[in-house]
Amino acid sequence: MGAPRRTPIANPLFEYLLRHGDDRLVLGHRLSEWCGHGPILEEDIAMANVALDLIGHASTLLALAGEVEGQGRNEDALAYFRDGTAYRNALLVEQPNGDFAVTMVRQFLFDAYSVLLWDQLSRCAHEQLAAIATKSLKEDQYHLRHSSEWVVRLGDGTDESHARTQQALDAVWRFTAELFDHDAVDEAVAAQGVVVDHAAMRSLWDTMVNDVLHRATLTRPADGGMRRGGRDGRHTESLGHMLATMQSVARAHPGATW
Repeated sequence: MGAPRRTPIANPLFEYLLRHGDDRLVLGHRLSEWCGHGPILEEDIAMANVALDLIGHASTLLALAGEVEGQGRNEDALAYFRDGTAYRNALLVEQPNGDFAVTMVRQFLFDAYSVLLWDQLSRCAHEQLAAIATKSLKEDQYHLRHSSEWVVRLGDGTDESHARTQQALDAVWRFTAELFDHDAVDEAVAAQGVVVDHAAMRSLWDTMVNDVLHRATLTRPADGGMRRGGRDGRHTESLGHMLATMQSVARAHPGATW
């Protein structure tokens, strides 16, 4: 587990909502980069739909974050007018798409985590967040089924697809531990009724992931050398490049509406 922060947190619920909203906004944008480039037409459409779901989840979370912050920023302001250091997404979701195997492995590892998170948050004491979680859980269960089936298909496919999928898993695995870190933000929101058992989530995630990797004939990487920092605004250079594209229109035409 990550070490708790020592500095005071002025608005922990705002910070918490940013984390989970940013996760889905960044991953949704990453998937949208596949639009028109999918391996088959059906999958091109499927990835676009998953991207739309994730961006929809992000929109509701960031809208709620804006309300909690109370400074007049809505979901668009939070999405398009923050710099990378103000983003709180996990490092996993900002990693470049790579080939199709990288995208599917990244998606599967996050989907398994997201389903477990929504399941716990759907029972939290914060009514608005619980409602968002309940709705999002249904969609993420489909995402998990979709990505896990692709991991099995690629891993247990041809020699080349197996090798590419194992390479993808080895490359992104070091970003997974951050998803389950527990810090002062989590402690503070738990006092407000937003309680998540990270240890229980990690145990269930391990079971889910191990099952899929076994069926995919893939080898689970060792847990050493884990990378962290996204929750504190310390990102890889990939996020900056992505935000430059994602935010370009809004920043070029501030205040514009369509």
